[in-house]
Amino acid sequence: MKRKIDNYLQQWRFGKDKKPLLIGGARQVGKTYSIRQFGKCYDTFIEINFVTHPAYKSIFVDGYDVDGIVKQITFINPNAKFVPDNTLIFFDELQEYPDCATSLKFFKEDGRYDVICSGSMMGLNYRDITSNSVGYKNEVTMYSLDFEEYLWALGFDENVAENLLEHMVNIRPFNELEIKRLEGLFLDYATTGGMPEIVSHFVNNGNFSDILAMQRQLLSDYEEDIVKYAVGLDKAKIRSVYRNIPVFLAKENKKFQITKLAPHARSREYAGCIDWLRDAGIVNVCHCLHVPELPLKGNYEESKYKLYYHDSGLLIASLDDESSDDLRQNRNLGVYKGAIYENTVAEALTKQCYELYYYAREDGRLEMDFFVRDSQTLIPVEVKATDGATPSLNNLIKSDAYPDISWGVKLCRNNIGYNGRFYTIPYFCTFLLRKWLQQRQIV
Repeated sequence: MKRKIDNYLQQWRFGKDKKPLLIGGARQVGKTYSIRQFGKCYDTFIEINFVTHPAYKSIFVDGYDVDGIVKQITFINPNAKFVPDNTLIFFDELQEYPDCATSLKFFKEDGRYDVICSGSMMGLNYRDITSNSVGYKNEVTMYSLDFEEYLWALGFDENVAENLLEHMVNIRPFNELEIKRLEGLFLDYATTGGMPEIVSHFVNNGNFSDILAMQRQLLSDYEEDIVKYAVGLDKAKIRSVYRNIPVFLAKENKKFQITKLAPHARSREYAGCIDWLRDAGIVNVCHCLHVPELPLKGNYEESKYKLYYHDSGLLIASLDDESSDDLRQNRNLGVYKGAIYENTVAEALTKQCYELYYYAREDGRLEMDFFVRDSQTLIPVEVKATDGATPSLNNLIKSDAYPDISWGVKLCRNNIGYNGRFYTIPYFCTFLLRKWLQQRQIV
């Protein structure tokens, strides 16, 4: 299964001033598979998994000198070969032995071997190490498949995104056949999600058989990770937050409210729970802006936020059986329609490296789902589950009170268009939003 990180890894290998690479991300988004495939490009690929082979934790017993580490690896595995300038060492499940990160400085200075570290819970532990090779490593986060990668998995040409982007840049509507086909594919994608094993199962079988069971097993696996890795925090409270995400997304304003999780629940009692889920890659956090203006960083309220699943398929799996069956059998999104579309948009924006922000005025008269920006402009992004009016979007654009906003985006099930105030963009193009902003012609 082709992934976007494949090209990144090739560029990393032959880049100037190459540093050891740390690849983070949630459980089962495809990190290990992609690194193993990349490892085939080398004469020698050494994989060290600290979970399945804990004996490798002893390779640093004599310190972090590279020759000493190599010696200890070959003591455990005499068949391991190290070819200078053509060997990739892969330290997997780094969260089980985060002190390994200290060695990256020494591998960078030595320069003979390429090194990649990965782990599902990597972001939770290794930052706490006294010497974690700051300045001697590069970090990247891997996500589940975006819609473009999903289309590749279905057999679409690698240039499919360029065709969609051309429609967006030139404000050229899709024909009826195109938009019907793409809308159907996108709804399939929102239903299955982008977890590689699930997508592969769906593509190979051509139907949703066993998909729900696989998704719910993932939800269970994440809860097991909470029990295993949430050190020093109330694990029951983290699970409570995690399990209640769909409850709040189904509400009108979708804001997550700690005080409604349990009788007498207080935000201070859940301190760290949201951060833990975010750092584990399990949820995407969307903060409420103080005021819809630039800059965005620091301009938000810590106590007001929405929580989204990192993969829309997991939101679908978290619904009750009746809602899940109705969606798969009848294509009926029901009361979760707004939640599902918002979650897919939040997911797509996160995968484009956007931080998530929304706005909700205290009196409820002005709300906006998301914001992005270009070099000079703040851009409101409204998510419309139905073809209704857009009073908040129009007010933000027209009002002199928001000088950083001059136009907006409406994501919906309609075709591409522009009315002089905002662009209408189909949901299936959301994954191209950043590229479109970079290429957009001023109308």
